Amino acid sequence: MIVEVCFGLRDRQVVREVAVEDGTTVGDAIALSNIQAYFPHIDMTPLAVGIFSRVVDRDTVCQAGDRIEIYRPLLVDPKQQRRTRAAQQREPS
Repeated sequence: MIVEVCFGLRDRQVVREVAVEDGTTVGDAIALSNIQAYFPHIDMTPLAVGIFSRVVDRDTVCQAGDRIEIYRPLLVDPKQQRRTRAAQQREPS
């Protein structure tokens, strides 16, 4: 069966199709994709993973056609960013 493994930065995204056997876990599919080679400066081991935008464990078994996503941490908390922007707009010019 075929699954996709995806990871991206702001300026670069990589999507790899991987042929895996039934019973392959998300963690195994990530390793088989060799996606780490495209981003050697990033340790992907602690990063959260998901399938079609739903967070899953690395020991979750893949299904045919899954899109496995590796999530990088947010640079800024979205709620805090909105508060900061709102405060800046309220300040008199």
